Amino acid sequence: MAEIPSLPQRAFILPEQKRAAMAAAYQHGAKSYDRIRPPYPQAALDFTLEGPVKQVADIGCGSGIFTEQLASRGVEVWAVDPSQDMLEVLNSRLHCAHTVLAPGEQTGLAESSVDVVSYAQAWHWVDPEQASAEAARLLREEGRLVLLWNQLDVSVPWVHRLTRIMHAGDVHRPELIPPFGPQFAAPESGIWHWSMALTLQEVIELTRSRSYYRRANEATRNKVESNLRWYWYEHLGHDAAERVDVPYLTHAWRARKRRGR
Repeated sequence: MAEIPSLPQRAFILPEQKRAAMAAAYQHGAKSYDRIRPPYPQAALDFTLEGPVKQVADIGCGSGIFTEQLASRGVEVWAVDPSQDMLEVLNSRLHCAHTVLAPGEQTGLAESSVDVVSYAQAWHWVDPEQASAEAARLLREEGRLVLLWNQLDVSVPWVHRLTRIMHAGDVHRPELIPPFGPQFAAPESGIWHWSMALTLQEVIELTRSRSYYRRANEATRNKVESNLRWYWYEHLGHDAAERVDVPYLTHAWRARKRRGR
């Protein structure tokens, strides 16, 4: 894959203070987040649930987008998130999950209680060492920790520029492997390319769901939206009502718990 400029060389690891400040942006606004963020490809769900799986802890579950997909496969799900607002939206859409208000580093769930721990769009919000230790505690022998992200496909030049205008912070270099603790074996990975048809207004709503936008002042928000309109209308030549296929990819990593950990 060609070199992609202007993406961080080190992803997934944020200093604790910065991580807490950015994550605080998701304590509110769960309904708007839930409306615009996409679900995950079925192939990524297959990857997550490969093998005999009965119970899953979906940590950093947010509004329950991935939680709902897990539950649709008939598994029992514990949905864990530190935002009460997010869990309220989850409970309004899904009644078969057990919800837990807690951070990923200290969930309060029972030891050896699940076959899979999943983090969908959420591993960068936790301390990877502490979250790995907690995941290993929750997992049964040889259970699996699965990390996955939907992200705009920045290997496509016009999408790469779009992400920069949006200040999309959850875009990672495909070659970067997220940090797993020593409790886990080397991870396997999967990657799936797809697209989502969006209007300009939906692109703006997607931008508004990002931590950068949520934490910005009004002047910065107005500038971001103005730049998006210029890019969409004048540079790309689309009109307001046009639905454009925006390339995405989903990248997932799956690591098995080591014996005796």
